[in-house]
Amino acid sequence: MDQKTRNEAFNRYIKNLFESSSWKDRGTAAQNLGKLKEGRATNMLYRALKSEKDTVVINRIIEAMGEIKDPKATMIIIDFLKQEVEKSEDDQNKTRLFIIIESLMKIGDKRALKYLGILLDSCHSDIRKLTEEAFECIDPKWKLNIKSI
Repeated sequence: MDQKTRNEAFNRYIKNLFESSSWKDRGTAAQNLGKLKEGRATNMLYRALKSEKDTVVINRIIEAMGEIKDPKATMIIIDFLKQEVEKSEDDQNKTRLFIIIESLMKIGDKRALKYLGILLDSCHSDIRKLTEEAFECIDPKWKLNIKSI
């Protein structure tokens, strides 16, 4: 895809993300922005997160940020992680937690480890396992680093 075509697609996806009345179209636009893997989309995705109410679209935006792998998205995603872990485990959105962990893993920013650490004690083995995978991916020597602290 040449740059002109990429720019046209980018602009179309941004327009759909902000202007479509269909949650499916907004979610698809977010996914497509992630597939473009352009850092310039991070700020626009963040702006969309501020006003988005649909859970599925929010999840797609978080996934897109992970696909783009822009470290600027780390703390934005961590804010959603904080919101989830403040809830009781029964009330947590498990799908969102998986998406958050996977996105942070893809970004690979070590700042995420501090916040992911709480999930190592989760009652849900799937979340614990994925969190351990995230730690291994982001910092393969994480167990040694924790012991030294």
